Amino acid sequence: MQQRPPSLLGAAGVQAADAVIVLAASVLAGIDTAVGQSYQKGSGIALTLIGLGTAAALAWVALGLYRARRWSRTPAALTQLFVGIVGIYLVQGHRYAWGIPSLVLACAGLALLLTPASLRAM
Repeated sequence: MQQRPPSLLGAAGVQAADAVIVLAASVLAGIDTAVGQSYQKGSGIALTLIGLGTAAALAWVALGLYRARRWSRTPAALTQLFVGIVGIYLVQGHRYAWGIPSLVLACAGLALLLTPASLRAM
């Protein structure tokens, strides 16, 4: 088996962290829907299902990065760009507790993904 560089493993870890965060938010949305705190029950269910599917897709990409699969590079980069954009909006909305960690996670994910060692491995 080919040795994977630490930067690629780190990028897989960041991607997995993104998946866990989306999973946690989806579970919370599902709980809110179940106890009647969602604006509309149908939209709460849909949001929960979309979130669970997204978490599964992000985890699949993390596994692809861990295995150094070429197909995983683009979705991982797009994920980090999206997380960064969301982080900017959160900071602009004075949600620093969520925005700053999102920005740090996105920057770390992109940096680890785009290191020369990661690019060579994929």
